[in-house]
Amino acid sequence: MVKSGEPNNNKTLGELGEEIAVAFLKGRKFRIIERNFRCKCGEIDIVARDGKTFVFVEVKTRRTASYGPPQLAVTPFKQRQNSKAALTWLASKKMQDVPARFDVVAIVLRDHAIPEIEHIRNAFDLAY
Repeated sequence: MVKSGEPNNNKTLGELGEEIAVAFLKGRKFRIIERNFRCKCGEIDIVARDGKTFVFVEVKTRRTASYGPPQLAVTPFKQRQNSKAALTWLASKKMQDVPARFDVVAIVLRDHAIPEIEHIRNAFDLAY
């Protein structure tokens, strides 16, 4: 049984947010390289290319903004985890010297409303 406000089709809120973020980024001519890259030091939700720049995207999805905008959940700890995971990804592909940045896609999914999407380019610097 699906409760009011929960995504349908047994998808979690996070998975639904990532699907929305992928469609959003593709609409802006990003090329999606990989999703949900995991290593011992963290996870990258989306690895994409924006022209020649590799973009490591953190997706944050909420049902309301009552606790503040979703991007506030990208804490310094999360930034360090993303940084380490991005460095691991780049090293595994032998691409340590390519241009790269960290973006955040913040999504608010209110009941029966069009998703509110904010794309924050260069949301944070490499932190480790």
